[in-house]
Amino acid sequence: MTGIGEDITALIPQRAPIIMVDRLESVEGDKAVTSFMVRPDNYFVGAEGQSLAEAGVIEHIAQSASAFSGYRARMAGAADAPVGYIGEVKNFHCFRCPRVNEVLHTTITMGAELEGITIIKGETSVDGEIIADVQMKIFVKPQ
Repeated sequence: MTGIGEDITALIPQRAPIIMVDRLESVEGDKAVTSFMVRPDNYFVGAEGQSLAEAGVIEHIAQSASAFSGYRARMAGAADAPVGYIGEVKNFHCFRCPRVNEVLHTTITMGAELEGITIIKGETSVDGEIIADVQMKIFVKPQ
């Protein structure tokens, strides 16, 4: 495993207030792990101020995939992070919404890629408890 110390904004195109990944923790082959602390001022924290909405979990997983793609692009010599779009969300399971101040650890597994569309699998956990998983199709805009 390789620890990644780079500023996350060098790997993803998103900017505040919608950054949903704090750190790319490791990359090994077709897998990467990210982390993210849910903060009370997060855009996706519900009106009650206690937990991240399901849409926020999906966005976090998508940005985790974006960080992995950005890392790969940087390793290939790209100057900027690629821009990607969620094309499809399939088989999303949210077993519970993460609470404010919890740290999410998400494993992204890159699958098949065809004409700029990549199938990814994401699994998010908090303290070893799986709280969500999903399969997505991500379209990465050519640079």
